[in-house]
Order: sequence, then C-alpha cells, then structure tokens
Amino acid sequence: MTASDTLQARLADLVETFDLLGDWEERYRHVIDLGRSLAPLSDAERTEANRVRGCASQVWLVTESSPDGSLVFRGDSDAHIVRGLIALLLHLVSGLKPAEIAAFDAAAALDRLGLSGNLSSQRTNGLAAMAERIRRDAKARLTPG
Repeated sequence: MTASDTLQARLADLVETFDLLGDWEERYRHVIDLGRSLAPLSDAERTEANRVRGCASQVWLVTESSPDGSLVFRGDSDAHIVRGLIALLLHLVSGLKPAEIAAFDAAAALDRLGLSGNLSSQRTNGLAAMAERIRRDAKARLTPG
C-alpha cells in the first residue's frame, strides 16, 4: 500500500467508478459483482462472535491485525447485494491503520456513492451495522498514546 492509498483516495476512486456507471441499475449490478469477488469465509469463521448484529441477512466479519499494525477485514453474507455492500466497505478500509478506520464516516461515504437513497431501510440499517462493527473493531485495536 502506498502513502496515497488512503481511505479518501479509495473513496474517490469508487465515486468515480459509480459516476461512470450512471443509473442505479448499473450501480446495483456493480455492487453485486464486487460481492462475487469476496473469498468466502470458512464454516469455522461463521461463528456467532463474527456475526454482525443489526443485519436482516446473515453477515459475518473477521478482523485481523497485520504485522505493520494495519487491519485486514474479511466478510461474507448469504445475500448477494449485502455481500457486495460488504465488499465495498472492505475495499475502503481493509489494510488501513485503526485510527484512520475509526475516524471513517460511513454515512458520508455512502452519500457520496449515491447508495443511501437507493437502498431499502433494512439494507441501509444493515450497512450501518457493518460499518459500526468495523469502526468498533478498529477502536479496540488503537494503540494507546
């Protein structure tokens, strides 16, 4: 990861991609395609401890620390669109330092992508639950001092 590969740079790239896609139907398909790129979690990782509460679909999130202190996230869901939404979030935050992730405003990012107005309230709430879980995991790994 280069110094320019920040959360804001990743978000800007996604915004550009979504702008190029045009209408919501194309964006929706793109989100589903992103979900297909996620590696599935093992059955052993689909535990109650890894389950994200607040999602209508089954969602699991695994958070791992890298030797350099950055966090790597992996996730999965039983619903195609939700799997794509997980992929979007993980694209934005995976590999970054906990402080940057903890300061991430997921609601503002979704507004920039034009997702918040096009998702059902259940999916919006589930996405917020996923983002909050990511933020909580990052805050738990912040180095004191």
